[in-house]
Amino acid sequence: QVQLVESGGGLVQPGGRLRLSCVLSGAALEFYAVGWFRQVPGKEREGVACISSTDGRTEYSESTKGRFTISRDNAQNTVYLQMNSLNAEDTAVYYCAADTFMYGISPYGYDYWGQGTQVTVFS
Repeated sequence: QVQLVESGGGLVQPGGRLRLSCVLSGAALEFYAVGWFRQVPGKEREGVACISSTDGRTEYSESTKGRFTISRDNAQNTVYLQMNSLNAEDTAVYYCAADTFMYGISPYGYDYWGQGTQVTVFS
């Protein structure tokens, strides 16, 4: 059974940085594309970044491009999201999702989801 566990969230001041981790268990990460998504109460879940399973292609939302970097370590079954220059609008619960067929920053279609990790940017 495929499971995803996120970690690395927390409190950070504007301009700060955090690195989120997403560990996949129950399967080999190399076969999965992985996306990072975020959600605030009352709003739809939005895509942040994704990385393909085959050639490491990446895609970012307009709001995170240039500030966030997604990467993967198949040997560790882990995908990372390095978040720099954080601002208050980045405050949300961050989720990772994985799928063997899906690729993209739309949240629809990903089969496996983690429970999320809270990121709060405060001044």
